[in-house]
This record gives sequence, C-alpha cells and structure tokens, in this order.
Amino acid sequence: MITIALVEDDSKYRKAFTEYLKRYEAETGQQFRISVFADGREILRDYRPGWDIILMDIAMPEMDGMTAAEKIRETDQDVIIIFMTNMPQYAMKGYTVEALDYVLKPVTYFAFTQRIEKAVSRLKKRSRNYLAINFHGGLKRLDVGEITYVEVLDHDLVYHVGRETYTTRGTLAEAEKSLKDAPFFRVNKSFLINLEYAEGVRQNEVIVAGDSVSVARARKKALMDALNDYMSGAGK
Repeated sequence: MITIALVEDDSKYRKAFTEYLKRYEAETGQQFRISVFADGREILRDYRPGWDIILMDIAMPEMDGMTAAEKIRETDQDVIIIFMTNMPQYAMKGYTVEALDYVLKPVTYFAFTQRIEKAVSRLKKRSRNYLAINFHGGLKRLDVGEITYVEVLDHDLVYHVGRETYTTRGTLAEAEKSLKDAPFFRVNKSFLINLEYAEGVRQNEVIVAGDSVSVARARKKALMDALNDYMSGAGK
C-alpha cells in the first residue's frame, strides 16, 4: 500500500487527480491510500513523516506549495514530492526541496501516470540495507539508501548522509566494494555518488543532493549511461 497526499486548492483538479489515481490503480493493480488537502498549511498541521508521495500544487492561497515543501523537508527527507502546477518558473526550483519531478497543468492522464510510475519505481528501489563503519571508536550503522555520496580525504572516507557526515579510515575501492549492490558510481578517483540523488549533469560536474561533484572527463559518458539506465529501471 502506497500512501499519497494530494495537496490542491482547486476542487476541479482535486477531483481529476483523484480519478487519475483510481484509474491507475485499476489498470496496474497498485494500491493507494489517498488523503486530500486543500492547502499547504493544512498538510503541515500535525505533520508526521510517513507519506510515500506528496502531489503538491504550488499556487495556493494560504501557504504555497514551495513553502510547504521546505517545511516538510525539515522533518521528512524521504517523502517523494511531485509538483503539479501552471507556474513552471517556480517548479524548476524544485531541486531546493529535492522534488522528484513536476508536471504542468492542465495535466493529461499520460503525463500524470509518467510521474506516478517514476515515483513508484523509486519507492521500489528503496531497500533498507545497512553499512557498518568504524566511527569514534565504535560502530555506526548507516542506511545505504540515505548515503548521497562518499569521498576520500587523505586516508579517510567521508560518508555524506543527508546533511551529516561520518568519517572513517579506508579507501574508495573498499567503499565501492561494500556498496556494489547499491546504485553507486565512481565519478573520479575521489568520489563515489549515489545515482538516486543525482539531480543533473552540467559540463564536468554532477549535482548530488545539492552539492557539486567533479566528473573525470573519461568517466562522463559512463556516468550518463549509468544515469539513463538507473532512471529507466535497468540499473536495479
């Protein structure tokens, strides 16, 4: 069962998107539990992490979707956010709240299901695997799905997990071996990135969870191929 929050102030769109979700359930056999909110402020009232997907309008009278998404990200780094809006200039800023995608209104059923399929695919790829590292004289268990990238500094490995970092002794080759069953890719001699958090490639850099990481010239084509495979579902 996938839990979905639909945040939309326009009753016409609330009805249409709800019907789209029910049609998708009937066609695919997927099961959704849908809750509907008329404004960003409404979903934030007593918000608790637990939603799988939030379908969020941006232009709403009391609290706009971008502000609501920013507040949600303060306590929930896992929920998948998709913006549905007629304001593309704001939806493009979705990277600031790690939005999965956006779709422009009016929304066709085909465009809608493309985003839903992308979100469902991402949920299926999230398996809670853990990696134990030596940390501060003890052991620290890291959720592999939450590691955004790994970098090597001198003889240390630095694991980036959300906004936190965990440093331990080791080599990037050792990290690459321990993460071989997860969607990690070595972009240069010092960085191993999680393709799940790759937001875009520009020139010789890849944006990973908001951070810019250099890509070795010789690795760029392989990175693009790996990203294409991962996003299409072939990489998992």
